[in-house]
Amino acid sequence: MTRSIAESLRQAAEALQAAGVPQARREAGSLLSFVTGKDRTFLISHAEDLLDDTSLDRFREAVARRAEGEPLQYITGAQDFYGREFRVTPDVLIPRPETELLVEAALAVVAGVSAPMICDVGTGSGCIAVTLLCERSDALAVGVDVSEEALAVAADNARRHGVGSRIELKVSDCFAGLEPAAFDLIVSNPPYVSAGALPGLQREVRDHEPLIALSPGADGLSVIRRLLDDGPHFLKPNAHLIMEIGFDQGERVRELINPEMWHLVQIRPDLQSIPRIVVVRRV
Repeated sequence: MTRSIAESLRQAAEALQAAGVPQARREAGSLLSFVTGKDRTFLISHAEDLLDDTSLDRFREAVARRAEGEPLQYITGAQDFYGREFRVTPDVLIPRPETELLVEAALAVVAGVSAPMICDVGTGSGCIAVTLLCERSDALAVGVDVSEEALAVAADNARRHGVGSRIELKVSDCFAGLEPAAFDLIVSNPPYVSAGALPGLQREVRDHEPLIALSPGADGLSVIRRLLDDGPHFLKPNAHLIMEIGFDQGERVRELINPEMWHLVQIRPDLQSIPRIVVVRRV
């Protein structure tokens, strides 16, 4: 049964709103753009066009998945980050705007470093490392993750953005699988959600994003502790570690910073003024 674009969008928005999906009409439009390969301008200007049966079936399937809480990005397989599109799957976290602040901080600290060597711990989709390599054509990177599936996604994104030859991807639990090295910069968006906070996460996050990339359990600080304890052994003197932290972890992380190993440069707030990006320099 054929149905117009306008009618299909209306029914989809109603279904998503009833399921508690925020910005239901916008989400419906994004799903229909994905299914049809047409942008929003086309959908608006061709509102009375009829959808063919195949497109209508695919659209209904996508709407049903979104209504069940599956993130839009996993349905479309893509997310924008720092002006580039990255492939995402349920094996990796969905890149978020606050992590772009980490990239900005990283670019600032290596601005005066020639051919910087970068290590991305918990690389996931590779969005941080790949973006840094795109922004710095002279840089090289190592991306580590405990998940082989995540590394496969990172490798795909590196190829898509033309930096595959400048990044080495390795299975490693933090630094455990690395040979001795002296990096100019270590970056990380580690798992930092405490076990107690997991039930309160949005269902899209709690039920669909990889738990191993969200939470290390307990107080959420175990990987951050490892980065602070072991990071100096993999950095050049006066080189930097930059990591993202949870919304309530600023003071606790500040207390974990050993002044004999690190100089705290800043704890940078996100757009909601929440302490989010920690920048420390090896003593």
